[in-house]
Amino acid sequence: MVEIKLLKFEKILYMALATLAAGCFWCTETLFARINGVKSVLPGYTDGHIKNPAYREVCTGRTGHAECIQLEYDPKQITFETLLDVFFDTHDPTTLNRQGNDIGTQYRSGIYFHDEEQQQIAEKMIRELTEKQAYAAPIVTEVKPFTVFYPAEIEHQDYYNLNKNQPYCSAVITPKVKKLLDLHASKLK
Repeated sequence: MVEIKLLKFEKILYMALATLAAGCFWCTETLFARINGVKSVLPGYTDGHIKNPAYREVCTGRTGHAECIQLEYDPKQITFETLLDVFFDTHDPTTLNRQGNDIGTQYRSGIYFHDEEQQQIAEKMIRELTEKQAYAAPIVTEVKPFTVFYPAEIEHQDYYNLNKNQPYCSAVITPKVKKLLDLHASKLK
């Protein structure tokens, strides 16, 4: 008699992608890397018209790219809707091509959906925030299909954690981290 052992897989891992633009990618990467269920966050560029752009090119505003993050998350631990709660709470979605003193099309607010469900969630959330007048001005966040992502150069990855004493980090990113802690402490790693 031959003994056959069946392997039982307890858990199949399924990760999802989200691509979000909320101004400076140093800020956005710093915030989302702290969220439980987010497995990786990579700063980069999306939605432009040249291939493999460099930071110096994107900063001119002429490439059409937005500074963004692409994050991999476990939908069993965190929903896309919860990610968007953090997204809308940690930047100003009402300023066109600007976040604070960062001005230019590369700093626009955008949700680049990877499937129809993400699109529906994003559009519904914007509609609900608009209906309840969550902001004093209209939301200008663009909701577009994801097309391409180019990772930022290595010196832009994990920027805040490696450069906390830089003036920009102290003045801009640290207050955003504090706001994240105040509003979403239960969602942090």
